[in-house]
Amino acid sequence: MEPVVYTVKQLDGDYALLLDEQGNENLVARALLPIEIEEGSRLICEMFSYRLL
Repeated sequence: MEPVVYTVKQLDGDYALLLDEQGNENLVARALLPIEIEEGSRLICEMFSYRLL
């Protein structure tokens, strides 16, 4: 599985709406994401693990 780069589009309670480079949206539980994220943060997902770029 190749790494996917996301931008945090919106934070909404326990979830974050992520946007990949192709424009696809992905709703992810914030518990799976780094605590430091904010709207506009860039993340990379590798092997179902998210980290800040």
